[in-house]
Amino acid sequence: MTGLDTNVLVRYLTHDDPDQSKKASLIVEEALAKGEPLLIHPVVLCELVWVLETAYDYGRSDVAAVLDRILRTAQFQVPDKETVWSAWADYRVGKGDFADYLIGRANGRLGVARTVTFDKALRGHRLFHVL
Repeated sequence: MTGLDTNVLVRYLTHDDPDQSKKASLIVEEALAKGEPLLIHPVVLCELVWVLETAYDYGRSDVAAVLDRILRTAQFQVPDKETVWSAWADYRVGKGDFADYLIGRANGRLGVARTVTFDKALRGHRLFHVL
């Protein structure tokens, strides 16, 4: 199995750099031809969201759609996918950052009743307590 770093995934998705995009696409296509899954770590998804929002000006609904496609693609294996799906659902309708929702959901799976934060965007979410 091969893992994808954020910069490779960004190039594969955006095709903004012809040389790097071609290399990234080749990696994905070769893995697909071999029936080999590609690992996308949840941290990579957090970075991806940040890059798409800040560098590419993607809106929340566009980013949520990208995450949805990644999570539904059989070739992409995402560890702890159930937690990532829950964080995606929070992100899709909430005001907080995807990474924060992933932290809250991951903490919840580990038995944490609430995660304390100063992030006011998370106010009202049952997994967070805003200080």
